[in-house]
Amino acid sequence: MLEYGMMRPYSDILCFSTTRHGGYSAGAYASFNCNGYCGDNGIAVERNRELLCSLMPVRPLCMVIPHQVHQTEVRVIDNVFLEKSETERQELLEGVDALVTDLSKVCLCVSTADCIPVLCYDTRRKVVAAIHAGWRGTVAGIVGKALRVMSGRYGTEGKDVVACIGPGISQDAFEVGDEVYDAFSESGFDMSRIAVRRDKWHIDLWEANRMQLSASGVRPENIGLSGICTYHNAADFFSARRLGIRSGRILSGIMTL
Repeated sequence: MLEYGMMRPYSDILCFSTTRHGGYSAGAYASFNCNGYCGDNGIAVERNRELLCSLMPVRPLCMVIPHQVHQTEVRVIDNVFLEKSETERQELLEGVDALVTDLSKVCLCVSTADCIPVLCYDTRRKVVAAIHAGWRGTVAGIVGKALRVMSGRYGTEGKDVVACIGPGISQDAFEVGDEVYDAFSESGFDMSRIAVRRDKWHIDLWEANRMQLSASGVRPENIGLSGICTYHNAADFFSARRLGIRSGRILSGIMTL
């Protein structure tokens, strides 16, 4: 697991992203894929999840892993959710790209393979969020929406939030067509800060999500950036652009202990 230095001062939090190494999956899923929605062998996925739980300093009561669809649905994980059957939980996690909870030992996870994982912790109210920000979700403002859900449900204020932007595709590797550039521009992004033109446009998803965190009141010194490009480091982190869609996923998780 990759842990985040930004969270080290807080002994009551676990915040991590997995690498590709040390698991049971094979082929393009080799070897530590914990995502059950990408075509991997189900038994291998379960063994990888069990291994992950065993590596945590405190074993979670449950791991919540949604089926993401590159939209902006935010699901609050509360006691009502936990009391439901496994089938009902899966239905509630269908089409969800961000999770929020104030429950301890409930590990919120998002899966990525070039998209950007954003993990947030309200240090005052002990609320956490795990956000999957692909380019479509970033354009649609999923980070800001998740923080608004935290605020509306739990009273979170941006000044109390510490946020980690995990491994994802870098601007250097994220070459896009004009339609993607136009989508960001039409959504009001300062393109001089996130886009550069080479043969094609290159978009900085790290900066675009950092800007959304700042716009939500998160202080610049409380935003950590892993700086790891999944495309350029595909030997250690899954990259859909390098390996194809039918490959493994990084799992990024956060929970209070």
